[in-house]
This record gives sequence, structure tokens and C-alpha cells, in this order.
Amino acid sequence: MKWTFMALFVILFYFNLAPHIIPETYNITENSMSDKDIKAPTQIRDEKATRAAEEQAANAIEDIYLTVGMRNEQLVETIFLRIEGLNADDQVTEQNKIDIYRTEIPKKYDEHVENLVKSGLANETHNELLLEEMARVTAEQKYTIPEETFYKLPKLTQDELSEMRLVARDIVRKLMNEQLRDAETARTQVAEMVNSSSISNRTAREVVSEIARFSITPNKFFDRTATDEARENARLNTQPVVYKENEIIVKKGEVITPDTYEMLVEANLLQDTKHNWAKLGVVMTAVLLAAFLYIYFTQSAGSHLQQTRYNNSQLLMLFLITLLNLGIMQIVALIQGETSSIAGFMVPAALGAMLITLLIDEHLALASTFITSVGGAIILNSTNSGLFDYRFGFYTMVISLAAIYSIKHASQRSVILKAGIMVSLFGSVSVLTIYLMAEQLDRMPLIYSIGFAFGGGLLTSILVIGLMPFFEISFGILSALKLVELSSPNHPLLRKLLTETPGTYHHSVMVGNLAEAAAEAIGANGLLCRVGAFYHDIGKTKRPSYFIENQNNMENPHDTIDPMLSKSIIVAHAKDGAEMLKAYKMPKQLRDIAEQHHGTTSLKFFYYKAKKQAEEAGIEPDFTEDDFRYPGPKAQSKEAAVVGIADCIEAAVRSLRNPTIDQVEDMIHKIIKSRVDDNQYNECDLTMKELDKIAQSLKESLMGIFHSRIEYPEDAKAKDKQKES
Repeated sequence: MKWTFMALFVILFYFNLAPHIIPETYNITENSMSDKDIKAPTQIRDEKATRAAEEQAANAIEDIYLTVGMRNEQLVETIFLRIEGLNADDQVTEQNKIDIYRTEIPKKYDEHVENLVKSGLANETHNELLLEEMARVTAEQKYTIPEETFYKLPKLTQDELSEMRLVARDIVRKLMNEQLRDAETARTQVAEMVNSSSISNRTAREVVSEIARFSITPNKFFDRTATDEARENARLNTQPVVYKENEIIVKKGEVITPDTYEMLVEANLLQDTKHNWAKLGVVMTAVLLAAFLYIYFTQSAGSHLQQTRYNNSQLLMLFLITLLNLGIMQIVALIQGETSSIAGFMVPAALGAMLITLLIDEHLALASTFITSVGGAIILNSTNSGLFDYRFGFYTMVISLAAIYSIKHASQRSVILKAGIMVSLFGSVSVLTIYLMAEQLDRMPLIYSIGFAFGGGLLTSILVIGLMPFFEISFGILSALKLVELSSPNHPLLRKLLTETPGTYHHSVMVGNLAEAAAEAIGANGLLCRVGAFYHDIGKTKRPSYFIENQNNMENPHDTIDPMLSKSIIVAHAKDGAEMLKAYKMPKQLRDIAEQHHGTTSLKFFYYKAKKQAEEAGIEPDFTEDDFRYPGPKAQSKEAAVVGIADCIEAAVRSLRNPTIDQVEDMIHKIIKSRVDDNQYNECDLTMKELDKIAQSLKESLMGIFHSRIEYPEDAKAKDKQKES
């Protein structure tokens, strides 16, 4: 059966991990017709369509032109200063002046543009490509002054030149305030502006018009660098063309185009040997996880952590809890795919750890936490950046450990809710830790993630409270929570015990205290012993007056009946108790304690009484001591054995009038030894060392319970001296 369970675990792990590692593949060829719908296993990016969309977005960006301050008024000023200076020089002939103007005025234009380019490069106010474009365009649109203008310049007077300079500078400044890609559009406005100026001399108006046209340049230039950056940003900001998870890529009957085929190849959706290796890897992972469980089962058996091997019922329960836990992760992964990756923090991953701690033990829960963390890192991985998402592996580990240590001593169902709150708190802290490590402190994603984690913890406690009764009833599990509920005095059987047999009720409570302490001393289930002791004598309620603890102010009915009948009445209470517990649908562990707490011990008092009556009647006894034994069975568990020992010792000590410590200790050892000699513990796994621990625990408990009645050695010596005096 254990090997069968290991095989089931391998299958469970494989089918939960494989869909998140190995995409479904298809055996198709280019230009063939698909025989089924091909869906995206995860979000798939259509690279070719994305590149086309990026280029379309880039092409939609128009050329960027930048306006540059050309400062052409300075060019006007430079030209007129040269004309004024040269016209005032009488040593230069008119012809030489004409030649100088023909050469120098065009050169002033080139020098002006060259200085602007050098200034832009030196101050890094504009990029180099823009300045090159400015030099090129201004050279292309350079105005050619007519030849006759140069002949008119030497004839202009200083007053005329001064007036012309002011007009030309004003016209150039006004026209250059506009954004000019083509200087010619501004030059056409010069004549009208000159005519409306204060210059009246016709020659002066003609000359100033030409100089103004010459001084006007384009001031808006194509910026290749800014355009390229804008287009690149447009490409980067273009939303990729993607197929969402489970979205149909190719419909049934549709032809596989070359572009679609290429996309399927890039998405690894075609069958090839690569996926076979991936399948082998998942199988090996599943085997390793199952092997880890198997090694834990075998190594923990008989250790101080686990005294007995896990039985098949517990293994089946572990399998179902693991299946449930991984199944819930799969559901959250689907929600996560429809919303965003942070929705994975709502997963109640601590559910399995809580249930295993409550229903089996905390050590197995710790071992299963490793498997749950690996499963969470793979199943909840929505980034597609690798096999594992460390965020959810770390988160699952933290909340599972918090759940185990918050609930391992649970004795009330309200503790489950408190444990859920602890899971919420630790989960929220782990999420904050993850964001801090990743340096992702965006406010809204962080708040949503913490909210999901907190809600996941509360959801975990709700699911545990709802699922606990299912496992308790289906597997007959007697959890600590169930035991605490059964120990309530309001339970019908305990109320019956209290009202009809108050002596037996008091005795049962005392036995419960003794048994719980003794069981915990040897690592057994102390709570089970306590509650089992409450119900172990429930069978006495059928004939309460035949048991000495209930015979207050009344004659003992056994004095007047046959010892064999007395024996039958006494031994029947064990079987009657088991039947009553079964009728009330009480857990099997409690029924076993009620039926096994006396084992097959002998009722020596009635045996010797019957033997004495036979001797007095002068007849040969037709019975043996075995006829006066309980029918059994012997104790099958440590808990049943401990309750039986505590039951016998409590009754024996209570029968002593003024017991001393030595008498109590001697009685404890004598009772335990007689039962060992009678082979009462041959069918349970109690050791002699554990029996010594039980004896020591019972001695300490009895001294606490019967403190006022037990005489200490000093007290006994004092009484002896008083008697002697």
C-alpha cells in the first residue's frame, strides 16, 4: 500500500506541475489545415505582428523640426558697419569698393552661419546633426544679391546708410520672429515693408531690400536625433501583439500560414525532442518529491519524533490534503492569469499545513511544507521568466510555517481563526519583504498584494474550519479539537455519568488527571488519555450500585450474591461501556480505551471469595482463576495501557486510610509489576523504561492530588513518637 501511495504521489505531482512547465504541443506543418483549436498555454507574443505595429507607430511620428535663434540682426549690423566704414574711406576708389562689396558681403553670411554652428557645438545647446542640417539648409537657401546692387552701395551717404541700417534691422527682426523652414516665404514680404518705411530715396529702398533679403535665413531645421528618439520611443511604447492565456491562436479548419507557423515555432508549441526532455524532467521532479516523502516516512518511524509508522489511513489523508492544496493553487493560478500575477498572494497555501498538523502531526506538516513551497513556486509562476517564481515559493513557506507553529497546540476551534490571523500577518510581512528585496515600491501594487495576502490567511482558517469535520468523520480522526469538545461536561454521556454515578464520575476525573500526566511523560497522547479516562467507566451507569465508589450509605449488594454473578456484573462494564460509546457514535479510540483498560486482568477478590465458599461447602471448585478474568482484549495502544494503570492505582490509593509516600510508591510499582508479570502489555509497544516514567509521573501526581491524606516520613515518625509517649 505504501508503494501504491508513492506512485499516486508521483502522478499527483506530475499532473499538477507539468501544465506549468510543458506547454501542449501540436503535430502540424506549414500551409496545412489545423484539425483542432490551438490555444495559447500562456501569454504568447506575436513577434512579427508586434514588429509591424512598432514600425507603424514609428512611421506615424512626423519629422521633428527645431527652431534655432539665428540672430540675423547681427548680420545686418555687420554688413552696414562695413559699408559705412568703406564708403567713408576716400583712399579707396569706387571700383575697388564695388569689388570689395562683391566679395566680402557674401562672405559675411558664411561667417555668420559658421559662428552660429561653432557656438552651438561649444555650448552643446544643439546636437551635432542639427547643426550640420542648419549649415546645409542655410547654404542651400542663401540669397544672391543682384550685381547692380554692389554698384549702388558706394554712392550712398552716411545718413542714408544709418537710416537704411535701422530699417533693415527692424525688418529682419520682425520676419525672423516667425518659424521659417523656407526663407523665400519671408523674403517676399520685404519689398512691402520697405515701401512702408521712412526711406524715401528709391536707390536706398532698392539696396535695403536686397540686404534685408540677403540677411533672412531659415530658422527651423529638421532634427534627426530628436526624430529618431521619438520614433524609438514610439516603438518601445507600442503594446505588443499578444495572445492571452487560453486565447485561440488558430481555429479548427484554419490554414497554418507561414507567419503563424513561425510564431508557433517561437512559442515552442510544436512537437519536438525538447519537450520530451522537459517531460522527463517533470517526471524526475515528481519522483524526487515522492521519494522525499518516502524517506521521511521510513526515517521518522521509531524516532523520538514519531514513535510509530504512519498508517495507510494517514497516508491516504495526506494524499487527499495535498491534492486539495495543489488543486486550490491551480484555481488561484487561473484567476491570476485573468487578472495579474499579484493575485497569487490570495492563495490559501497554508491550508494543507494546518490540516496535517491538526489531523496527523506537526512533523509531517513541516515535511509537506517543502513540497507545497516547490508546488507554489511552479504553479503560481506567471512571469514566464523561468521555471520557478521565488516570490510564491517564499510566501508559501512563510505562511505554512506560521500556520504550523500557531496551531500545533490548538485545543479549541477558535484557535484556528487566531492561526488564520497569524498567517495573514506573516503573509503580509513576507509580501512586504519580497517587494523590498526587489526594490519595487509602487504603492498600489504593494497595497493590493498585502491585501491579497491578508485575505488569504483568513480564507485559510475558514476552509480549515469547514473541512475539519469532513476528515474527522470520514477517517474517524480524533483531533485535539474534537477531544476538547468531547471533554465538555455538557456531553450527554458525561451528564449521565455525573447524575447517575457521581462516585464513578469523580473517579474518572481523577484517573484523567493521572493518565494525562503519565502519557505526556512518555510522549503519548495526553489529551486522548484524559478524555478516554472520562468515558472509560461509562458502562457502570447500567448497574451503578454494584460498584463501591457509588455505594454511599448502603449495603454492598455483592455481599448477598454469588461471586460468579458479581464477576459477571463487574467485567460487563467494559463491554457495556464500549457499546454505549458506539451507540453515541463516539470515536473508536475512546471505545478501545473503555473496552481495553482492564485488559484480561483477574478479579482476585471474587475468585478467592468463590474458592473460600467452595471450601466451606466441602466441594471441589469447578472454576479456575481464568474464569474470573476480564474478557479483554488487552491494551492495544499506549493510551489504553496508561488509562488502565491510572485507573487501578487511583482506586487502590483511595482505599488507603492514611497512606504514606513509601506506601504509595510501593503500591504503584507492585501494581505495574503484577500487570507486567501477567503479560498485560504484550500487545502494545510500552517499554520498561516508559513504565518507570509512568510510575514516577503517577507518584508525583498522586502526591499533588492526595496531598492532605498522604503522610510524609517526618509526619509518620512524629506520630510514632506520640504513640510511644
